Amino acid sequence: MKLNELPGVPGSEQEPKRKGRGIGSGNGKTAGRGHKGQHARSGGYHRVGFEGGQMPLQMRLPKRGFHSPFRKFFALVNVGDLEKAFESGAEINLEALRAKGLVNKVLDGVKLLADGDVTKSFKVFVDRASSSAVAKIEGAGGQVTVSSAEA
Repeated sequence: MKLNELPGVPGSEQEPKRKGRGIGSGNGKTAGRGHKGQHARSGGYHRVGFEGGQMPLQMRLPKRGFHSPFRKFFALVNVGDLEKAFESGAEINLEALRAKGLVNKVLDGVKLLADGDVTKSFKVFVDRASSSAVAKIEGAGGQVTVSSAEA
């Protein structure tokens, strides 16, 4: 027997109330909507946060800070992760990082950061890299190629 084959407990399942099916049903005529007004109309309801014409809370609260529409979000990879995931002499690009599971969602590119230590030499192709990460990779005999103008 499966869970979907279990019978319901007697009395637990009720038929839905049928609105607007005559006076004998107890929900005839106005079908439980009362007389006139916004709630009696079809499609007549208010949006989320509506406070009856009072200034809504989200408009009363002060707005702070600045959100740049031009901000870029990068997938972050540390040099220590490269050390664990790749063999010496490997060419590391976006496809290789995805294959190893180091990068899932690439937003505006990949940025290399300097957390961890490197002993193997790699050829790394990324969109951005911190100067200390570049120094660590090059110190181990590797090479970093940054594709965007901003490093």
